[in-house]
Amino acid sequence: MSNAPALVVALDFPETAPALALASRLQGVVPWVKVGLELYLRAGQDLLARLKDMGFLVFLDLKFMDIPNTVQAATAQATRMGADMLTIHALGGRAMCEASAAGRDQALAPGQTPPCILGVTLLTSLGPKDLAWNPAATDDDLRDLTVHLARSAQNWKLDGVVCSGREVRVIRQACGASFQLLTPGIRLPDADSGDQSRVCTPAQAARDGSNYLVVGRPITKSDNPVQAARNYLKTIT
Repeated sequence: MSNAPALVVALDFPETAPALALASRLQGVVPWVKVGLELYLRAGQDLLARLKDMGFLVFLDLKFMDIPNTVQAATAQATRMGADMLTIHALGGRAMCEASAAGRDQALAPGQTPPCILGVTLLTSLGPKDLAWNPAATDDDLRDLTVHLARSAQNWKLDGVVCSGREVRVIRQACGASFQLLTPGIRLPDADSGDQSRVCTPAQAARDGSNYLVVGRPITKSDNPVQAARNYLKTIT
């Protein structure tokens, strides 16, 4: 498959040792790993450096959302730490998103590749019933809101968005080929969806135009995580 999306393995562990142990097994198998809130709060900046030394591209998924000055400073710190991709909430608005982009640009070292800043649209754990301001919301309402947030993020200098597989195609159509789309909630057809409400198969997300596919528990909790990762890769390459 041409322009196949990259597989990102989520290192969702409460401790550093098992995260690094899995990463060592995945060296040369997948290019990207994700570090989220739980692991980052445990391991901190040192973990990012160790993962980078192992050859991984690192997706720092902390979903910044605060006043513009705070998010600008946080993005600058993530840039200095060597994150290759990071997340902020698109719901934070124009000033916050543009401040994040400014923080990245100010913190870049000479020759450093700028990290990709992605706006979180709506978490994939959310369904229409979770839109408290619209008790009668439907799947179409949720999709329309996600597309609106994606278009806004693009206008506010972000590089792309995080969206469920169900919205990839419409966001790709709305935002064009260069806008980066990262899709969590990825499951093989026979996999349990867990606590995700809007899941998608890797093949479908790839066909619809996602650039990055995030997979966590189906790989990290597998008896053979390397083979599990390869099974996902087979469906998108």
